[in-house]
Amino acid sequence: MAASPYGGPAYRVSLRPEDVDGFVFWTRNAGPFLPVLEALSAEGRPFVIQFTLTGYPRALESAVPGAEATLAQIRGLAQRFGPRAVVWRYDPLLASELTPADWHLRNFARLAQALRGSVDEVVLSFAQLYAKTRRNLDAAGRRHGFAWRDPPEDEKRDLIARLAEIAAGEGMAATLCAQPSLVSGFVRPAACIDAGRLSDVAGQPIGAKRKGNRPGCDCCESRDIGAYDACAQGCVYCYAVSSQARAKAHIKAHDPMAEQL
Repeated sequence: MAASPYGGPAYRVSLRPEDVDGFVFWTRNAGPFLPVLEALSAEGRPFVIQFTLTGYPRALESAVPGAEATLAQIRGLAQRFGPRAVVWRYDPLLASELTPADWHLRNFARLAQALRGSVDEVVLSFAQLYAKTRRNLDAAGRRHGFAWRDPPEDEKRDLIARLAEIAAGEGMAATLCAQPSLVSGFVRPAACIDAGRLSDVAGQPIGAKRKGNRPGCDCCESRDIGAYDACAQGCVYCYAVSSQARAKAHIKAHDPMAEQL
């Protein structure tokens, strides 16, 4: 059992060390999760945080923490756990009247400059436009008066290459998540679940074979313990949430003492 330095209950990591080589967490707000990260660190359990920060207008992501607060979180995590423990995600890239290519270049450059020295990798990808994603984007467009589109591949490739060049100037490698047809220039395929990075965090080798989760994925073999419709932050481009109302209902019904998520 680990005492929380942030108040509230203590935390215990119940997955046995012999069964888990390390953890990779995805988040847009690590604040509520800090006690768990401290508990893992105290037990010598390696982890990597994939931290999404896009800084999009509120019409696209209504309830995520603001960009300045998120920048502070990322810098704080890197200072506390080391820069190899944190990866910045500027994804998904969305083409809309609110976020045209020039807007992305300016916005990305500002964020990358603010994170210089805190992270060494930024993961990029264009939005995966599933039916539910298109439906949510259309609804948001009607509410807020904007149009969105799915650009052709040459336009996507050009923007990603320009973002990668900006990242390189700030000391970051740009990687592309599960979209190999868009790889060019400074960009290489992303391994979001990366045994090499976990090894660096752990200070010892962690072996895992490459076994992607879908075509084009370069991740190492892993077990996903997440759940769909479990985030109520209201990002209208999200592929993992069918509706914010459904996510809120699931969160309300969550039992923190249950054996499963």
